[in-house]
Amino acid sequence: MRKHLEIFPVTGLPEVAAGDDLAALIADGTDLRDGDVVSVTSKIVSKQEGRLTYGTRQEAVDAELVRVVAQRGETRIVQTRHGLVMAAAGTDTSNTAPGTVLLLPIDPDASARALRSALRERYDVNVGIIITDTLGRPWRNGQTDLAIGAAGVRVVEDLRGTTDSHGNVLAVTEPALADEIAGASELVKGKADGVPVAVLRGLGDAVLPVGEDGPGARALVRDAEFDMFSLGTREAARAAVLDRQPPSGPREADPALWSGVLAGIDGVELQVADNLVTVVGEEPVTVGVVAERLAVLLHAERYGVTVQAGPGGSATVTFGSRSR
Repeated sequence: MRKHLEIFPVTGLPEVAAGDDLAALIADGTDLRDGDVVSVTSKIVSKQEGRLTYGTRQEAVDAELVRVVAQRGETRIVQTRHGLVMAAAGTDTSNTAPGTVLLLPIDPDASARALRSALRERYDVNVGIIITDTLGRPWRNGQTDLAIGAAGVRVVEDLRGTTDSHGNVLAVTEPALADEIAGASELVKGKADGVPVAVLRGLGDAVLPVGEDGPGARALVRDAEFDMFSLGTREAARAAVLDRQPPSGPREADPALWSGVLAGIDGVELQVADNLVTVVGEEPVTVGVVAERLAVLLHAERYGVTVQAGPGGSATVTFGSRSR
């Protein structure tokens, strides 16, 4: 448990431009010490790296995203090439010339490593670096700063296997230390005040030795296969109906999946054989409804699914192996 933490805003920094010496600007504005953590808003890193593009914000988002997670009107929540899920791919049009858009750093972890190295070489100080950006969060109103880049800082504290005050063994407790640092630093930075850098003192145990940069903030990005909320509600429904590419290799479905499919529907029966379900009935419309229920249910269980009309008004539902 840390007993004391100080957070200092670094004030008086000039407007950052492409090619500026960011390490010198920060070091000139504060008295850095070994064990300090320097929190830097991604915007000035992007400006220093020349990450300015011409065109509309929508065009910039199109270029930066790898997939759309959710969209309502012109507002898009997307996954960026960094793996981050955020509104508008982290693009920014505030405090930039008309017709230009500021993009996130190409590799925030690499940017953090370069800044840490420069501060070490020139000022003989071992500090950790956190590069932050402001994100909204599912299920919560408001925004907060999170770490999108890190160097020389333990980004996660692994408390698994330790015990609490009652002697209970902690099984899954892994505080996202880098995100906590980012949120704390935002308390003294503030966008309206034009303070893009803060120094946190009292986290020396979280700063890595010289020569060890750690895994970076990329380690905080949850892989898609473990993400239980990888799509918005509308997008998940559309995927269940439209995106049914079967993975390779067959796998039998749990027979319990069929229960409830025919609830409230008369005159329809299911014939199940291996990975093929035939829906049989006198009314083609009713058969189609049942087949669609089956397809959506199987897709929700992460089976690849195809639906085809069969002879005599029947339909066949074929499913493949289940992905993770």
